[in-house]
Amino acid sequence: MAPHADDETIAAYTLLSRLRRRGVLTRVIVVSDGAASHPSSPMWPRDRLVRERRRETRRAMGRIGVHAAAIRFLDLPDSRLFDHADAVRRHIGRAARALPAPVLALTPSPSDAHPDHRVVAAAARRQAGIAWWTYPVWPAGQRLHGARSLPLSAQERLAKRQAIRSYRTQCGRITDDPSGFAMSPRQIAAFSRPQEVFAPRVGR
Repeated sequence: MAPHADDETIAAYTLLSRLRRRGVLTRVIVVSDGAASHPSSPMWPRDRLVRERRRETRRAMGRIGVHAAAIRFLDLPDSRLFDHADAVRRHIGRAARALPAPVLALTPSPSDAHPDHRVVAAAARRQAGIAWWTYPVWPAGQRLHGARSLPLSAQERLAKRQAIRSYRTQCGRITDDPSGFAMSPRQIAAFSRPQEVFAPRVGR
């Protein structure tokens, strides 16, 4: 469960890559439409930005064998998921129930600094019958209490860094919106640290 297009790569690019190499069925669900990253860009109005963010996710996931048919975009309003928490919960519940058992599912940490991420985490928590594990995003490079690490080889770490940079709309490609978001080199380095970390979700 990725609140925004690119969270799936930041969180679990290497894990997904290894699972796909083993033939494990995977699904990626992107909750928001991603339209809020550059709200004042004349060159990148909402529809164009949303389409490109979708393409970026499909390209990055396609490189590791997660095909377009395995990616679902819910298109809920970026940075406004709190106002649509019931819809988030319904959509995530419907998507979760459609998955064949047994299911290991990933959701953001409930203590993540981004409010959209906390909404997705809360919605996932209400879905019974699924082994939910959490992942950190913001602040970049944080560790979760009780987390288990997936060490990355040097080659895997490089591949992940390149994948994150391939989300060009989030890495400086859009230059005509002074208030727009762009990952800094330091954040990219933190996102592509030598391990991916996941923690079991305790309780409901």
